[in-house]
Amino acid sequence: MDLEQKYRRLEAILQELGSVCIGYSGGVDSVFLAKVAVDTLGPDNVLAVTGLSASYPGVQHEIALECVARFGIPHLEVRTEEVGDPNYAANRSDRCYFCKSELWTKLGEIAKEYRLAAVLDGSNADDIGDHRPGMVAARELGVHSPLLEAGLKKAEIRELSQRLGLPTWDQPAAPCLASRIPYGLSVTPERLREVEEAELVLRRYGFREFRVRHHGTLARIEVRPEEIGSAIVRAAALSREVRRIGFERVLLDLEGYRQGSLNEVIVPIQLSKERGGNGSTWGLRTGYEG
Repeated sequence: MDLEQKYRRLEAILQELGSVCIGYSGGVDSVFLAKVAVDTLGPDNVLAVTGLSASYPGVQHEIALECVARFGIPHLEVRTEEVGDPNYAANRSDRCYFCKSELWTKLGEIAKEYRLAAVLDGSNADDIGDHRPGMVAARELGVHSPLLEAGLKKAEIRELSQRLGLPTWDQPAAPCLASRIPYGLSVTPERLREVEEAELVLRRYGFREFRVRHHGTLARIEVRPEEIGSAIVRAAALSREVRRIGFERVLLDLEGYRQGSLNEVIVPIQLSKERGGNGSTWGLRTGYEG
């Protein structure tokens, strides 16, 4: 199918469902899905629901609310308590399963209360084959994925979003704050706060796409490769402000921002006196733990 056919297929899927409750984060996919749902079904048959918790970035919340106001998307907020779940806090590789189980259970209850026929997520065709425990939870709880069913890929959703005038069309990916904490290091409200505050520092300095990876007492900063030079120029100021948040050390990753670096391991390297060293420094061991 070409792009127009996929769009018409999406409309047909929504029309078949009739009324929908959408998991709405304010990201590219959920904003697009909510806008198309309102255009196709009318606002009386759509409710976008945002789950608020310590793992949800405040900046993302602002974008979500901006789009709600601008495009007339019916909206509701609900507190989710995944951070208090020991299975989630343990931060194993299936962490997202417990987060999404919490979210989709609550949205299922809301859908029943508002008499909406289906709960929808924003999974797209690029998500197939990736390690996504959250999708397992969605399937178990009967959540529909109309973007995926229509065969729409991320780049196509961005193109269609631009056509619809959505400000999120070129927005960088914005997963939850817990995605900055490597598996095995427990997720706590304090660590989530430290990540969020450190990323606000980078945003104030004008960086657009970045991550601050939390490695206990060490923060690893990733920016786009073309912005590494700018980060080096500002390294002293960045280090000073990020350490003020609570980190003891700050590392600038010279490979730059990349997806899939979650479990790269920061290890202490002992430098011998024979090689000019006088103690421990820090280095990056690429690859995945285990």
